[in-house]
Amino acid sequence: MASLAPQTSAPDPTDADLIAARPQLRRHAMDGLLLEDVPLNAIADALGTPTWVYSAGTLRSRLAELTTALAGLNCHIHYAVKANDHLAVLRIMRNGGAGADVVSCGELLRARKAGIDASRIVFSGVGKTESEIRLALSEGIYQLNVESPAELSMISAIAASMGRTADIVLRINPDVDAGTHAKITTGKADNKFGIPYGEAIALYAHASHLPGIRPQGLALHIGSQILSMAPYRAAFTRAADMIRFLRSAGHSVARMDCGGGLGIGYGDEPGASPAAFAGALRQVFGGMDLALATEPGRWLAAPAGVLLASVVLTKGDGRFMVLDAAMNDLIRPSMYDAWHGIVPVSANNGGIEREIDVVGPVCETGDTFARGRRMVPVPAGQRVAILDAGAYGAVMSSTYNSRPLAAIAMVDGGKWTTIRARQKLEALWDGEIIPDFTE
Repeated sequence: MASLAPQTSAPDPTDADLIAARPQLRRHAMDGLLLEDVPLNAIADALGTPTWVYSAGTLRSRLAELTTALAGLNCHIHYAVKANDHLAVLRIMRNGGAGADVVSCGELLRARKAGIDASRIVFSGVGKTESEIRLALSEGIYQLNVESPAELSMISAIAASMGRTADIVLRINPDVDAGTHAKITTGKADNKFGIPYGEAIALYAHASHLPGIRPQGLALHIGSQILSMAPYRAAFTRAADMIRFLRSAGHSVARMDCGGGLGIGYGDEPGASPAAFAGALRQVFGGMDLALATEPGRWLAAPAGVLLASVVLTKGDGRFMVLDAAMNDLIRPSMYDAWHGIVPVSANNGGIEREIDVVGPVCETGDTFARGRRMVPVPAGQRVAILDAGAYGAVMSSTYNSRPLAAIAMVDGGKWTTIRARQKLEALWDGEIIPDFTE
């Protein structure tokens, strides 16, 4: 099983290394750790901890970098809403020219609420329901990414009953190993996603005769946190071969949705290169007269966010550093064995490095952010920042152990504001009903 962590043979990067690799962060001699130009301690003083903090400038700059890399390719960017679905984040993506990739009614309506035009929205997902298909058709979205023959039949019947024509692409499963963690690999034959490669040509031909269906092309998505371009080139080549065959058989193929999955460096190592990704697209699809699309999420949002937490206490002769943040806030380390940088927020944190287990207070052994992490101990009452938490962080949070959802703030240059208040304890049971028969 592939790890999401830096190479274990190398020593853990130092605080200075982690900060130097992230232009959105710097340490001030008096104010401590800054995100853009805002002291993170100031936000924690005002909102308490745990608190998520997002950098608007980082979201803008990374979207602009990707947009520049894709220039001249006729490639639409559809931000993967599942990575971070806050309305403020979606509005920044819209303002930067991105559309949205959604997988539910909630995500579709969030994207529309944030001002993203329906013509810039694609609907993915392996198990779309009738209500989701109806909403997508009524909104007039750009395309539905079809995952199976059964789903194609559903869309045809629903579209015909509504008097609509659905623009669809078939998501193929190219049986390519993305070389990432098993739980986020989506393009192998034994994954639940997509239409088996050997069945897609016949299904495309079938789709062209169905009422309410307008086949536009193909789609694929092979996984997340991909750092090498080799899996992309392999998957794209299989798709290009299929497009050529379909065209030679007289079918119109105008679109190719290339999915997302670009990875980042969670340590001090480099992440995937947008320029290299664009190069792979040009190499394989150049000259094919296709409207391309990509669906990045993590690469855009993860580096833009941190999770602030306070040290509650240490125990076990300093081996365990217990935070007030927990797996209900950030579940990635527990679910994926994911590695996140953890750095002190204070200006000065002198001392001798030792191996520390950074853990949360939830009653689960899996409530652990780092095991054997070499770092300088942070005293009780001081704060740490868990890095690269802007994607698959708050959006995957829960209220397990009846812990309220954390506050969220956003910084932009030297200013900051709350974009979600901390959930009140009473809200945890709002809407719950005690039936009479329990009396």
